[in-house]
Amino acid sequence: MQNYEDAAIHMQFNSIDFKVLTGNLEKVQKALPLAPFSDDVLAFLNALSRKLMSEKMHSDIVTLGFWIRQASLINEKTKYDDINSRLGRGIAFHIAPSNVAINFAFSLVAGLLAGNANIIRLPSKDFPQVNIIISAINQLLEESHANILPYICIVKYPVNKEISDKLSSICDVRIIWGGDKTIADLRSSALPPRAYDITFADRYSAAAINADEYLLIENKNKIATDFFNDTYLNDQNACTSPSIIFWMGNKISEAKSIFWNNINKLVKEKYQLSAVQAIGKLSALYGASANVSVSSANKFDNFITCVEINEIPENLMDYKYNSGFFFEYNIDNLSEILPVCNNKFQTLTYFGLKQKDIESFFAEYKPQGIDRVVPMGSSMDFSLVWDGHDLIREMSRKITIV
Repeated sequence: MQNYEDAAIHMQFNSIDFKVLTGNLEKVQKALPLAPFSDDVLAFLNALSRKLMSEKMHSDIVTLGFWIRQASLINEKTKYDDINSRLGRGIAFHIAPSNVAINFAFSLVAGLLAGNANIIRLPSKDFPQVNIIISAINQLLEESHANILPYICIVKYPVNKEISDKLSSICDVRIIWGGDKTIADLRSSALPPRAYDITFADRYSAAAINADEYLLIENKNKIATDFFNDTYLNDQNACTSPSIIFWMGNKISEAKSIFWNNINKLVKEKYQLSAVQAIGKLSALYGASANVSVSSANKFDNFITCVEINEIPENLMDYKYNSGFFFEYNIDNLSEILPVCNNKFQTLTYFGLKQKDIESFFAEYKPQGIDRVVPMGSSMDFSLVWDGHDLIREMSRKITIV
């Protein structure tokens, strides 16, 4: 762990595209590890929460602010019974994905809560949310929370192996968000002997809806909003966004008609579909129709493309797309989703299903995939246990004293 004055490696890069937006790389290398959920970190995050909660234009920023308020994080702390015997691993190097604006912030929060100094590589794509969050962080570090400055360094640079090599060489744990190719590329940058990767590979997700329960719900507009937030809010690019909808119940046709018409109204109001996306969806439809048994396809002015299939081949997700492209399949029970329950299946969102039935499915069939099962509207809710990784425990080390 690089945390002593004489151990810091001076970082100098030739690339003019390398930018440090927050903090200092040398200070990060000198930072001593903290205990998980340290008081200083909780105070900083609570102050950041207050700033972010006042942001009205971006719902994802408000969600982040709500999650990092002190009451919420103290509740998270109660889930760990061995904090007093843990310390952060040292330096955590986070590589944020390019498709979710504020993922970098959630990853940073997890690294801080685990007790680490953090180097965050921002996504190459520009998001207004990123600038808002960084501005709030910098203001706090300059005004009232300078003690946290050595624990945060936010950088931005294009793909550059020399830079990734150097940053990887000083880290104790590397957290890679961004899919299979990004993971493969970053793994060519060697880690110190005791360091290791926590990776978040390409995944897909699905939703299960009980049609009969849906028809009984009075506030169907809320369900439409929940589904929109799970999917269109991130152009259906997030791994948590459902690509296939499983329908259960006796009145599926009636429920589908009402459900999709409500979604269509909301999407037309809130979502912008570009020409490139429209062409991509049409191409995806042709590709799926050529390789999967399709019974029908409804395009809803191309804002929503619903592809109803007759069977679930194991390679179905090879033909998935984004921007409002959904497969649909009717089932009698959850066991029928097993053909797509490989280790790439991340999240199952649901509406109208009973928890005991979901638990029975896992107990009886033990699917290889599905790491999360959450109510519709909650697919993007961050948790310190993600993709099966307990981020606090995996980014900290346990001290054994006999």
